[in-house]
Amino acid sequence: MKVAIMGAGISGLSCAIALEKQGVTPYIFEKRACVGDRFVNAESMFHILNRPIRDCLSHLRDEYGIVLKPTARVRQIVLHSKNESGRIRGSIGYTNTRGRREDSYEMQLKNHVKAPIEYNSDYEYPQLCKEFDRVVLATGDADYACQLGNYRSDLCCTVRGATVEGRFDKNTPHVWFEYDIMPKGYGWVIPFSDREANLVMLYPDFPSAIRMDIDLMWEQFREKVETDMKQNFTITDKFEVTKYMVGICNRPKIETTYFVGNCFGAISPGLGFGQFTSILTGVYSAYDICGLADYEELVKPLYKNYERSLVLRRFLEGLNNDELDLAIKSSNIKLIQMLMDRLCDVESGSQLLRNTTPLLKLINTLKENE
Repeated sequence: MKVAIMGAGISGLSCAIALEKQGVTPYIFEKRACVGDRFVNAESMFHILNRPIRDCLSHLRDEYGIVLKPTARVRQIVLHSKNESGRIRGSIGYTNTRGRREDSYEMQLKNHVKAPIEYNSDYEYPQLCKEFDRVVLATGDADYACQLGNYRSDLCCTVRGATVEGRFDKNTPHVWFEYDIMPKGYGWVIPFSDREANLVMLYPDFPSAIRMDIDLMWEQFREKVETDMKQNFTITDKFEVTKYMVGICNRPKIETTYFVGNCFGAISPGLGFGQFTSILTGVYSAYDICGLADYEELVKPLYKNYERSLVLRRFLEGLNNDELDLAIKSSNIKLIQMLMDRLCDVESGSQLLRNTTPLLKLINTLKENE
């Protein structure tokens, strides 16, 4: 059986590792010059977003033999709104890097793949369909899923980010919700060392944001972050992604074609991370190809988690700055703080996202009808 994997990102490489464990050597095609040939950015895996799984990396290691070394364990998250700040503490998750770094997840996964990778590939999907028995689409975006009429877009976003130098606690990411600067959006500072971090803002392309000047938004966001963190940054690298679709495929598999990673719809609408789902879809597709399981059954929980995350996104979009201030101020009340710390910790079995979805849906509906 000949298997083609289109894309050597984290979902494609995870698929390749799982196939090789079952004795299948895939053919991997990558349009870029090397693995990780992209801008450097930092990302996070938060356990609370992937329940009932308690520890994402331990699950990948123990269940599928996918071993990844994170940049750091997240010991706390600092929350910022226009006028308030709060903290969630505990063993919350992990941070890592992506892109052109030796310790990026792409590079770590590549080191476990034995199959050769054809770089600078000009293969297109129709050609692969003709030459291979199975095709895994792991291209990092939804283009092919859209071309096949197999994608539902729920959000179109703009992302701007930079690598910055400063003073950081690498166990502590920061997140901002400040709608005067980023309408309905949010921003992150995710450290990948004590001296470097990723500064990123992301916002949906609603009319309120489209009318604004992105350069001015960026400068205001940077000033806000520097003020809240009481330091000035030095920017060493920049990136920008426009008109990026966040959505999910209608069908995870069509005949002999598998949709994985962002081609499946791995990005969480709620807070924008999707690595765990990307890796799982890569592994799950390999299991189906090898006759070990049914891909469509395996991804059903991922569809449910995506829909819950979308409800969270709509809820966040429906808030205003005063409500965000109140929510974050309330998180500093000792009893609420203790509860949130316990719920978000790795030892908690609470499925917070699932359990709060009905209430968030109700709030969303009431606000829509106002």
